[in-house]
Amino acid sequence: MTTLQDLDQLKQAAALKAVDYVKDGMVIGLGTGSTAKHMVIALGEKVKAGMTLRGVPTSQETAALARQSGITLIDTENRWDIDVAIDGADQVDPAFNLIKGGGGALLKEKIVAASARQFIVLVDHTKRVPALGGTFPLPIEVVPFGWGSTAREIERLTKSRVVLRERQGNPFRTEAGNLIVDAHIDRIDRPEELESALNLIPGVVETGLFVGRTDILIVGTPQGVDVQYAPRR
Repeated sequence: MTTLQDLDQLKQAAALKAVDYVKDGMVIGLGTGSTAKHMVIALGEKVKAGMTLRGVPTSQETAALARQSGITLIDTENRWDIDVAIDGADQVDPAFNLIKGGGGALLKEKIVAASARQFIVLVDHTKRVPALGGTFPLPIEVVPFGWGSTAREIERLTKSRVVLRERQGNPFRTEAGNLIVDAHIDRIDRPEELESALNLIPGVVETGLFVGRTDILIVGTPQGVDVQYAPRR
């Protein structure tokens, strides 16, 4: 049986492999979450060894860890040229499509991923799934105004149960001040179509579907680290 400690070691192994793609002088998109945390710490070790890097963090949590690790951060309100973004995922399907947003940073994560020349995704082997959905709900960031009506339209579209995310009994707020609803969809067979349809609903800010964005998938497995390259698009 794979324990949480085992999974954390697999995440760390994937993160250590990912930083091999980072070269001196690069601007790095810094993801958020337990796997990305290992990556930020590993990059900090490279900085201590003399490498020059600048980072664009996808959350305040990541920004704090990056500063603690000695990574220089770029003003997030400026225009960036990001060489590579590295982040984790909650689910990955065989076409390298993702569900992200379990930690609530999906909006910033997608902006950074879309701005990067290369997007590297780190997961442990349990995050691989035959199809997105099912065991993990789809996070959707919505504006607070009329969120209940927005959730109703999401339910109609997806034919699923949509739940407002809460933390300690209160609605969870993203760093942008928005809410997140989680759509419990049994199976997402056409993620690109679903992403487009959800983004047409007034009140939807962004979805946790990352479709066609992954360039390199790095998977920590009990047998070692597996590196896969996305087919050319």
